[in-house]
Amino acid sequence: MIDFFKKELNEFKTFAIKGNVIDMAVGIIIGTAFGKIVDSMVKDIIMPPLGWLMGKVDFANLYLTLPFAGGEVVRYPSLSAAQEAGAVTINYGIFINTLISFILVSFSVFLVIKAINKLRSITEKDKQDVIEENTKLCPKCFSEIDKRATKCPHCTSDI
Repeated sequence: MIDFFKKELNEFKTFAIKGNVIDMAVGIIIGTAFGKIVDSMVKDIIMPPLGWLMGKVDFANLYLTLPFAGGEVVRYPSLSAAQEAGAVTINYGIFINTLISFILVSFSVFLVIKAINKLRSITEKDKQDVIEENTKLCPKCFSEIDKRATKCPHCTSDI
């Protein structure tokens, strides 16, 4: 039984120490911090002027109050007042803020991935250029071979 736990613990250590797990953890931490930055940007920078342009609307305070069991609808001065009173609310203003945050995060991730892919393609092109600089075509079989070769490894003809 003890050997079983030792074996499992060793396998877990091997798994946890692998670079992919550590990279993923760092990515999650950075992603969480980035999400908070975007959320603050939406709530504190984008939505206030947008609400002001739309007639001084505070999106975080947009909500609908559902009627009580008797059909009575009570109006509250703010979302927090409605929640303190125990009213059931549909918070569509907060949903709008969250939706804008999601769009900004998605677009930012798209731009980052696009930049990474561009860097990868540049790196692949550089590798291809190095390969092309160090190779030539065999005049007999037209296979790509090392520039220093005196015999083709594909067709065995002398070059």
